[in-house]
Amino acid sequence: MRLAIPRELDARAIAGVDHAARVVDLTGETMGTVWRVRCAVPVAFDTQALRAVIARRLAGLVAELSHWEPASRLSRFNRAAAGSWVKLPRDFATVIAAGLDIAARSGGAFDPAIGRLVDLWGFGPRPHTRVPSDADVAGALAVSGWQRLAFDRSAGWLHQPGGVALDLSGIAKGYAVDAVARLLWEQDVAHTLVEIGGECLGLGVRPDLDPWWVDIETPPGADIAPLRVALHGLAVATSGDYVRGRHTLDPRTGRPAGAVTSLSVLHPSAMIADAWASALTVLGPDAGAALATREGLAVRCVYRVEAGVREWLSPALAAMLA
Repeated sequence: MRLAIPRELDARAIAGVDHAARVVDLTGETMGTVWRVRCAVPVAFDTQALRAVIARRLAGLVAELSHWEPASRLSRFNRAAAGSWVKLPRDFATVIAAGLDIAARSGGAFDPAIGRLVDLWGFGPRPHTRVPSDADVAGALAVSGWQRLAFDRSAGWLHQPGGVALDLSGIAKGYAVDAVARLLWEQDVAHTLVEIGGECLGLGVRPDLDPWWVDIETPPGADIAPLRVALHGLAVATSGDYVRGRHTLDPRTGRPAGAVTSLSVLHPSAMIADAWASALTVLGPDAGAALATREGLAVRCVYRVEAGVREWLSPALAAMLA
């Protein structure tokens, strides 16, 4: 078992640990998946009230960011008239700003404006009945792409040039994890592990001073040593095709990406880790490794070769191994 530990520990968080706290688990459904919170709280803490607060926060995010909900703010933007400017609420604007930034830094390997392609391949709310033709893909590509968007970051206005459909499935769950973690902090819950659909963020430590340990899942049949990460002020997000098949689209070609079986990114922000995991999966093992190294990202990539699978660890992640 390999252990990855952050190079910097939060001494203030450790000093403030309540050794008598109890660890509780809260759960629910959101974004087509399950959310889970494990947190250390005082014995008399009202966990049901906390669960209700979390559920309301997540429902608000779905109402803004969901590609599946026809009434969401995102769906309303997708239907907006050509040439119109749409005022985004704060959460929506934050996610779009981060998505556009990573789109630029990844050369379009991550793209928040591929909703037409997502629907075409049946990865959205409407299943497809056939493999898209070259003409279908070309048509969807023509009305897609982050470079067609204009965003006034200071005021939060996003321009709809006509026909652009947003899909934030590669970044929204990560943002929701961050949002729940911030909410817990505001509720004086400073020691917690938050997970939504496999994206995780850990804050503080357990009452016994152990960190929140998470195992990075290894694809079945891969002869790779297990990797366990201490999520202390750290998030992990994973993309790949060994669970749901080739569902990550390459925004540049309009077709599913290949080669990478599983790719995990560690970052203080689950939103950033989520988006980079998608981008680096699209780029593949060679170009992805080069960009991850240049960006200083902590990454584990498991990819296919003729003889089976191989693993690559970025220098930033290798430096975390105990």
